[in-house]
Amino acid sequence: MQSYGTRVFEQQDATAQQIRGGAVRGQSGMRLRAVALAVLTLAAGVPTGYSQQTVTGAGSKGPDKAASDLPATPAPVLTQPLDLRTSARDFSKPSARLLGNPINMYKPTTIPKASFANSVRLADLLKDGKIYLSLSDAIALVLENNYDIAIARYNLDIADTDILRTRVGGAQGTPLGAPSGLITNTLGGSTSTLSTGGGPGGSTVGSGGAGSGSAGLSLTTGGAGPTPEALEPSVTANLNYDWDTTQATSVFNGGKTTTDTYNFTYNQGFVTGAALQFTWDNSRSTGTNALIANFSPLFQNSFKAEVTQHLLQGAGIWVNKRFMYQAVNDRRIADSGFRQQILYTVNQVESIYWGLVQAYEDVQAKQRQLEQSSKLLDDDRKQLEIGTIAPLQVTSDDSSVASDKQALISSQLSLNYQQQIIKQAIARNLNDPQLSAAPVIPTDRVSTEEIPEEKQPIEDLVKEAFQQRPELEQAVLTLRNDEITLKGARNALLPQLDILAYLGGLGVAGTYNPNCTPQTSFTGTCPTGSTGGYGTALQNTYNNSSPDKGVGFNLTIPIGNKYAQSVQARSLMEYRQAELRLEQLYTQIRMQVVNAQYALTTDRAQVEASLAARDYQQQSVDAELKKLHLGASTSANVLLQQRNLATAENNLIAAHAAYAKDRAGLYQILASTLQHYGINLSEAASGVVNTVPVVPGVEAAKPTKEATTTPPASR
Repeated sequence: MQSYGTRVFEQQDATAQQIRGGAVRGQSGMRLRAVALAVLTLAAGVPTGYSQQTVTGAGSKGPDKAASDLPATPAPVLTQPLDLRTSARDFSKPSARLLGNPINMYKPTTIPKASFANSVRLADLLKDGKIYLSLSDAIALVLENNYDIAIARYNLDIADTDILRTRVGGAQGTPLGAPSGLITNTLGGSTSTLSTGGGPGGSTVGSGGAGSGSAGLSLTTGGAGPTPEALEPSVTANLNYDWDTTQATSVFNGGKTTTDTYNFTYNQGFVTGAALQFTWDNSRSTGTNALIANFSPLFQNSFKAEVTQHLLQGAGIWVNKRFMYQAVNDRRIADSGFRQQILYTVNQVESIYWGLVQAYEDVQAKQRQLEQSSKLLDDDRKQLEIGTIAPLQVTSDDSSVASDKQALISSQLSLNYQQQIIKQAIARNLNDPQLSAAPVIPTDRVSTEEIPEEKQPIEDLVKEAFQQRPELEQAVLTLRNDEITLKGARNALLPQLDILAYLGGLGVAGTYNPNCTPQTSFTGTCPTGSTGGYGTALQNTYNNSSPDKGVGFNLTIPIGNKYAQSVQARSLMEYRQAELRLEQLYTQIRMQVVNAQYALTTDRAQVEASLAARDYQQQSVDAELKKLHLGASTSANVLLQQRNLATAENNLIAAHAAYAKDRAGLYQILASTLQHYGINLSEAASGVVNTVPVVPGVEAAKPTKEATTTPPASR
């Protein structure tokens, strides 16, 4: 089996290659080796209190124990980026390119309005005014219609827009982050073991401006470091036509001037930390009355190309593409968050389903109990008519029937509520009167056949959970983003040193000023004629007749450097917090697995004990009825045994429901629900389920009298 550290590092490298094209250069030496070692030790699952000490910074200490002496922790199964899509549109790519129709680049994107209609599958299940629902159908419907999942789908495309955004570079290229927290607006179901807060990468601002993230983490330094170069080229045009009339105060000024200006500027940044600015200025001036002007009209043309390269702060491919790497990690966090949402909501609807089954069977049990007590009442009334029992016994029977009616009505109300709960989980629109009034008949019952996880060694289950839990995946990806932040903050500590080079030219042409006189001319003569027009000025600009070129350095040294020091120290502290949180997640998940397996073992024992108690009480009722027919017992004894049987049936129903819910909870804790049920995650992302999930461990309900929510008639 490939080691965790090797696999995770290779996946990270493959992800980075998608953006940087296999050319990662820039940071080197001890700094790069230290960060690389930190990534490897993190990926290897070494307890973070030791493994990350190789990252230099404030407060770092030497390792307390050699990394090779510590047991390796299994890796989370990291999702690959960009493989989950809600539609065919890839929002990580521009909607139009220059080679196509460039006008489309300036048109707004349209997002189709969400559908508020139920899927066809739900209408197909509605028969004779009733919804006959299996657990597989319930899961398929929740994947198609559930609002929590529908809302979470948008997170995938939202994360894609960050990838496109970061490709711009500059201040505009700062990632906004991708939401990954669970959406828990569906009613019903048990409390999930999966976190209901924001993802590990989420950051919020609390009261008083205190920065905080999920699980008590402080996440405020994301994006620290120098602003990357603006990688998207831009062209600025300044087109101006000016009429200017001034009063003459000397022979050097005054008169009417008309000036046409056509200036253009092109800016382009590069991932190495270089920036190119090319300016091209053009002007035409005419109508001047100034006697000393040489030309009227005057054509002037100039250009200047300047290249600046950062040598310290902001230098290197990695620094200028770090937000792209973070955006890809955020997209993978969004993928993981969506998988976490599916695990949570599927577990929730399964818990609702078994709650419905429990309520449905409880109504059936209450109906049987009422039928038995009513039959006993009828028999005793006949006995009263012939004088074989006392009137008090019939009065007692009437009280028992009334009590059973009240219990049935209460159970029916609970069933009606459970039916409404599951409909709001699997439907998107309940305004259809036929749908809202239709009772839901659950067609599946839990099978108590033992599953392998009940007897599987705890360590194997823990390892499986470590490999598959989305929270661990998100925490590892967040640590990678934190490492990127650390590198950016460390780079910002450096002074700013830039080298620059520029090349320019100037061209002038025009018609000699006809207003010139020998008295006003500095040379005593006035030239006549023309030196050419705009074409001549343009040619003179680029023929090196009037060059402007040079090289230079710009150096900025912040005295004290307090801001950069504070950001770097804070980012390292927040990174240490995230390390501790990751290790805490491993501990929490271990305890969840242990508790879930123990609970399932206890549930099985409870089912077996309840089944034996129910069978015993059934035999007791049968025996007591035989005694009553033989005159060896009383109606009171029969009622007592029937009460005991009803209690035993309720206990058995509850035990089955608890086992079913805890079994689903174990699958969720192991994050293996998708594999066990055959849920296609890509179909879940698109909202079109072609592969109906197949839930193991269930069996068809036995043919019995259907439960009804109609209250019993008065006698």
